[in-house]
Parts: sequence; structure tokens; C-alpha cells
Amino acid sequence: MDARFTAEQEEIRRTLRELLVKRCGLEEVRAAVRSSAGYDSALWDALAQQLGLPGLALPEAYGGVGCSVTELALACEESGRALAPSPLLATAVLAAPLILALGTGAQRAELLPRLASGELTAALAVPGARLPTALGLVGDNDGDWAGGGRSGGVQARRVDGGWRLYGQAAQVLDGHSAELLVVAAHTGGFVRTRTLLFLVRAQAGGALREQTGAAGRARAEAVDGLVRIRQTALDETRPLARVELRDVAAELLGDEDADVAGALAGAGDVAAAVLAAEAVGAADRALERTVEYVRQREQFGRAIGSFQAVKHRLADVYVGVQAARSAAYYAAWAAGTGAGGERVGGLALAQALESLRTAASEGIQLHGGIGFTWEHEAHLYFKRAAGDELLFGPVHRLRGHAADMAHLFDCGADGVSGSGSGSRAGVAV
Repeated sequence: MDARFTAEQEEIRRTLRELLVKRCGLEEVRAAVRSSAGYDSALWDALAQQLGLPGLALPEAYGGVGCSVTELALACEESGRALAPSPLLATAVLAAPLILALGTGAQRAELLPRLASGELTAALAVPGARLPTALGLVGDNDGDWAGGGRSGGVQARRVDGGWRLYGQAAQVLDGHSAELLVVAAHTGGFVRTRTLLFLVRAQAGGALREQTGAAGRARAEAVDGLVRIRQTALDETRPLARVELRDVAAELLGDEDADVAGALAGAGDVAAAVLAAEAVGAADRALERTVEYVRQREQFGRAIGSFQAVKHRLADVYVGVQAARSAAYYAAWAAGTGAGGERVGGLALAQALESLRTAASEGIQLHGGIGFTWEHEAHLYFKRAAGDELLFGPVHRLRGHAADMAHLFDCGADGVSGSGSGSRAGVAV
């Protein structure tokens, strides 16, 4: 197997990097995250209309480019380098694959071309902090993570031939600005309990209000019972929102017999690979900036990068980044081809997040005093690492679930696992 990038893939990388260098510097990122949308709409138009990124992995029949997961991962690696805030992840990686997998012919024909062109943005709304569970990354997603009939979830009821949603979803990525919400809701009561996905169209006009509290100023929007409030997030480049559904009209995605758990797990494989590539891009850039700095900063009359201890630390970071890159692109290949045996996306994501956290931490340390300042960009990479682990991890649960999927700690015929009966608990805790 030839693992080298093709000329077309290299062109995608080069073109996107040139655009982001010109239009997504540190000051542009800070200005974008403080806007009401949480991203630069002009940059998003360029990414969507000029480069076609939202439709990169969608079929040509629906207005997409028809590329594979690898091309999407490569594009997100470049956006990760710049920490570019955009609805690409929420729209193209989380929402669009679910509509493609579960939607009716009419739903796909209506929504996918608009998503591919960037005209429409979307977000996946999952109750609580259960997104990694819903995607099958940290546990079995066949359970009652969407509510299970209890408070704190989202419930769906059939009313007069339609569906109405009740409940709340916190930590919805780009949920405050997305024009289409894909909402996971529990329905069926105790007779036929199941989780289904619903479409909530949020682009209609509605009452707007501003809320001010200890957490700062947040924008809230109400549209026919739908309330969306932007939350204060650790990583400002990942805008999060709380979505409240108060008797909101919704449209069932697909039909009631759809394999929702399977579609979510498939989307989770793709999302994990793409997120891993994005984290690798951020880690590579953090390492690159640190190497530049230690070549310039002098101590005792010489550049600190010439000290053996500094070289060793950065060499360890480099090895970690390269290993994470290999894992990320193997996961992208496996997700795109259905090969590779057990799902490897979670393992690749765990390795990439750990690599990013290490690269960002070492970057802050080796920058010295300036690395801790608000004005420097080093803290932005550290927050991306911590924020992604909170949103999609944590690392030990990603690895623990991968171990379960591979049956690493199953007992043999003699009732004793190969690594000892206590090893499983040690890995997962």
C-alpha cells in the first residue's frame, strides 16, 4: 500500500494553508471568536465556496466533491494548525454524515447540497455531556444516553401526526449559530424505548435577547420554543451553546426503524479520525513555534535550543506528533474504506489529544514567562487540547473503550486475563 499523499491531496493542503496564513492569524482568530457567530463568516464563505470544504467528503450527486475521509482529515489538519474557528466540524463531520446515512431521499436532496455549498450550517445536539458516548467513542451507544425517560435529556412525542421535542442539550458545538439542528431524542416510553434523530430548522426569525451573568454576556435566541444560549467555553475557538427545546416542532430524520446507533457509531469513526488529524495539526504548529523560539532566545550567551535537555524534550514531542499523525491517517483510511478491523478512531484520537497536550505544555514551559501571558498564542493551543478532551474524551476512556472493543482484557478459558484481572480497571480509571 502506498501511504504517500497524491498530488491532488498535496494541492488541497497547500491551497488551504496559504489561505489560512493570509486570513487566519492570531488577531483574526481572536476577533472571530468574539463575534456573535463565533467565526469569520467571510472566511467561511471562502472555505465553502472557493475550496468546497463542507462538501469535500459528500457524494457528487448531492453537490459534494466526492473525496474520501482522508481529504477531509487533511483539510482539518490545516485548520487545526491555525486554530481556525469555523462550523466545518459541526456541519461536515458531525451532522452531514448522519443526514446522508439516515435521511430520506427527499431530506438528502433538500439538505445535503445546501450543506455542501456552505449555504446551510448544522449542529448535532446531544443531551448533557454525552457526545462521545453517542458517537460510540467511550462506550456502548445502545443505551439511554438520550434521556431514558428521565429529566436532563430530550424527549420526543408524537402530536397530531407530527413530532414535538422537550428537554435540553448542553455543550452543543456551534449550536448557537447553526441553522439546522440534528437533535438526538428519546421516545417510546417504557414500551418501545429507543433513541431517534430529529431535524429542527432554526433559521427562522425569532425574538432575540441578551443575558448578562457571572459567566459573561451570552446571546440567546428563541424560535417557536427553541432557546439557544452561547456558553462561556474554555476553548473560545470551539463555541458551545445550551439548546433548550420547549415544545418545539421537529421532523424525524429518516424513519422510526432506522439504525440510529449504527449511524452514530459510523459518524463517530469519521469524527474521531478527523479530530485526530486536527489535533495533530495544532500540535505540529505548537511544536514549530516552540522550535522557532528556542533558536532565538538566548541564555548564558547561547540559544537555549542548543542545550541538550531542551533538544531531548523537543525530540520527544516530535516523535509523539509523528506517531499521532500516522495513527490519525490510518484511522481516516480505515473509516473511509471500512477496513482496519476493530474501530481505531478512538485510539487515534486519544494519541493525538495526548500529543497536542504535551506539545502545548512543553511550548508554554519553553517559552518561559511570555508563554503564560494572555497576549501570546501558546495558551490557545493548550486550551484546544484541554477543551477537546473535555468535549470528546477523556483520553483514558477513549483507550479503555478501544480495549473493550478489542477484547484485550477478556478472561480466557482458565478465567484469568493475559494482563491480570485488575489491569482493566487500571486502564479505564
